[in-house]
Amino acid sequence: MRISEFCGLTLKDIDLENKIVNIDHQLQRTSEMKYIVELTKTNSGTRKLPITEDVAQCFAAIIEHREPPVVEKFIDGYGGFLFYDDKGMPLVAMHWEHRFNNMVDRYNTIYKIQMPNITPHVCRHTYCSNQAKSGMNPKTLQYLMGHSDIGVTMNVYTHLGLEDAADELKRIEALELARKEIEKKLDTPPE
Repeated sequence: MRISEFCGLTLKDIDLENKIVNIDHQLQRTSEMKYIVELTKTNSGTRKLPITEDVAQCFAAIIEHREPPVVEKFIDGYGGFLFYDDKGMPLVAMHWEHRFNNMVDRYNTIYKIQMPNITPHVCRHTYCSNQAKSGMNPKTLQYLMGHSDIGVTMNVYTHLGLEDAADELKRIEALELARKEIEKKLDTPPE
């Protein structure tokens, strides 16, 4: 999901029993430092995301350890956000970008091989590329990403190269060999 969609998640949006996360709004902070809740970026951005057991366990832990502010903040009618800053305000994209930057900076001070800049949006691109590489149906991937145009999913978010193409050809070749073996066995009379 987009980082603003993640920031906008509330307790009501997480259905651990059915393993579904509801995405129908996003939390933003304007240049005037005003917190606002808006609709998702596109109509396709409004979606219900199925989650794996691992993700459900992560959300359960987040909810269990969630420390709500002394006075619950409501923004445009929404309350029960998952993460808050030390002033009791919900975390927004900038908070997460700073956290990512701090993690990368700490890593780079310790290790010789440097890590590049990583943002929540880079993680979104990586997720999309990894799902495409694993063979996920492109229309399913488009839905999960919340894109209204499959061209955005396949041309902007999916980063594949020569190695990926070679791997895909090897996979197809192995499938074809397996098909031929099965046909051979079916054509051979039993002894």
